[in-house]
Amino acid sequence: MSKVYSILISLFTVIFMSAAQITEQGNSTFSPSGKPIVTVFSDFSNANSNGKSKNAFEVSRAYFGYGYNFSRDFSGKILFSFEDNAGLGSTAYSMYLKNAYIEYVNSILKIDFGMVDENMFDLQKSFWGKRYIYKSFQNQYGFGLSADLGAKVQVQILPQMSFDISLLNGEGYRKVQEDSTMLLAIGLTANPIKNLFLRIYFDYLNKSNTAVTTNTANQQSFNFFCGYRGKIGSLGAEFNLQQNHANLLKHDFGGISLYGTIPVGRNLSVFARFDDLMSEKIGTATSGWNSTDGQVYMAGIELAPVKGVLVSPNIRYSYFTTKSSITTLSLNIRMGF
Repeated sequence: MSKVYSILISLFTVIFMSAAQITEQGNSTFSPSGKPIVTVFSDFSNANSNGKSKNAFEVSRAYFGYGYNFSRDFSGKILFSFEDNAGLGSTAYSMYLKNAYIEYVNSILKIDFGMVDENMFDLQKSFWGKRYIYKSFQNQYGFGLSADLGAKVQVQILPQMSFDISLLNGEGYRKVQEDSTMLLAIGLTANPIKNLFLRIYFDYLNKSNTAVTTNTANQQSFNFFCGYRGKIGSLGAEFNLQQNHANLLKHDFGGISLYGTIPVGRNLSVFARFDDLMSEKIGTATSGWNSTDGQVYMAGIELAPVKGVLVSPNIRYSYFTTKSSITTLSLNIRMGF
């Protein structure tokens, strides 16, 4: 695998340098420009489980950064993520470097290098479109993270089809360290007919050579997505499977996610979502190894009163196979510019 990684790194470098040489001409009339990036998620929730009720106001996340266009083809982005640590037993916030990359784009090629967004669920996230309410399936249940150190290339093979390949650190933006673990990911996205999108994705995370035991194994992920987006609304369906999660042997899990949004007015829409997650039983265990196995049902409305603001009252019912179910009433707000 080390030879494969070396070849891929060399390929990324050659493509990037060649692209830079091609775009040196024709930029004489371009004026570099940039703009700040600010996004804030806040909410009020009422969670009920086993007859007990819990109310909470919170600002769950805030992004602050800056995007800059160096030329018609070259741009850069730096973004910091401030995340609520409430789930870790603390009321403080942690700050992470979420993005820090340079990007080259032309009509058939896109290259990103640095702390980049992962391609695992970008398309699914855009179809779901409600990250401020609930993460997309793979991100919510730990199949992968939204950003990582590395490089990725996307090639527009045909007008209706693109291919992407990524070589990443494999540990996400919260845990950046030097080791022998690397993530190789490939994906194919197609738009065979108007408004219909298909995507297939596979990645391979090798086990660290410094921590190999009889219980470690190479992690592999696979997912398939089908989505429709038109004037009448959007609908997405995805199937996800991961073997040897976190490089632990037989820690396999997978599931499906269905979600849709229908506009009912100029600034108003209704949405619904269903998730079903299941993990492998190990040894003589009577249930899967993953404590969040079960189903999630969600529905709500989304209002856009002004540009840059989204407001959503919604309800979520979570049924877990190994613990109590939870019914959550929420009012979620997203503000961004």
